[in-house]
Amino acid sequence: MREVILYILIVGAGTGGELCISRAMKAVGQVKDFRPAALAAVIRSALRVSWMWIGLTMMATAFFSLLAVLSIDNVSLVVPVTALSYAAGAFGGKFFLGEQVTRRRWTGVLFVCIGVALVIMGRR
Repeated sequence: MREVILYILIVGAGTGGELCISRAMKAVGQVKDFRPAALAAVIRSALRVSWMWIGLTMMATAFFSLLAVLSIDNVSLVVPVTALSYAAGAFGGKFFLGEQVTRRRWTGVLFVCIGVALVIMGRR
């Protein structure tokens, strides 16, 4: 049960963090100037957006959950199972960020989920 909770944290918090950071960066605007001073200004702007801090916190939670689950399970299981974040990302992009997700992307998500199911079924 502890592994399941850690996997949920990895996928949920990791993807949630990416979605929050994406929302923060959309609020900041597109990076067009890559000179150090301009990048520093973008970073300062991003750090003023609360979504950035929520996202960073969630991604840190996912990272430490990943460390914990790697101490329990084999990497040959952990990495494929965490691929469920692709599915979570597609759903989050559609419903949280309002993105258009094409039928082809949904088909790809389905294939990822089938692959994860095969890995889990062959677990032991």
